[in-house]
Order: sequence, then structure tokens, then C-alpha cells
Amino acid sequence: EGKGKATDGATGAFNKKEKEKDIRMSNIQAAKAIADCVRTSLGPRGMDKMIQDSRGEVLITNDGATILQKMEVVHPTAKMLVEISKAQDIEAGDGTTTVVVIAGALLRAC
Repeated sequence: EGKGKATDGATGAFNKKEKEKDIRMSNIQAAKAIADCVRTSLGPRGMDKMIQDSRGEVLITNDGATILQKMEVVHPTAKMLVEISKAQDIEAGDGTTTVVVIAGALLRAC
């Protein structure tokens, strides 16, 4: 009866808070990873990225929108950053890398 499981309210609340914190940290890490991927391609001295798809075709670009589009992102928070970049492209036509890098920098401050 209840072996190995938290049965009292105080322990259960503690486990819930820890789980919420772990999920939050996972989301922040995923977003920072996406931002780090495109950060080095930003600006006039930005580096090119070599992307190889599943068929072995190679693409070399320093366009953040292209890099994000070609990535096979699985994590929901990371997908949100890709969608932010797409929305920026639709609305302004520019700044796709910048919005992702800014979002990553804001999350890095947490």
C-alpha cells in the first residue's frame, strides 16, 4: 500500500513542484539550443552552416530561416521558436534569425 510512492500531501506537492521545474528547464534548454544553432550565422561576419539531409544532399547557407526550416525539430518549445521565425518572415520578411537569438538570450537570463 503506497510503497515507493508519495502518499501524503506535502511530499506530493514537493514532487509536483520539482517536476514543473524540470519541465521548465527542459523547455528553456531546448529553446537555447535552437538559438545557439543560428546565433553564429547572424550578422556580416556570420558563419555558413553545412546541412546534410536524409538523402545525403548538402546545403550550405547562413540564412537563419533556411537553417531552422531544414532542422528536424521535435521538442515542442523548439518548434515554437521555428514558428516564431516563420511568422517574422511572413510579417516583415527579415529578422528571422534575430527573433530566435533574442528569445534565446531572454531565456538565458532566467
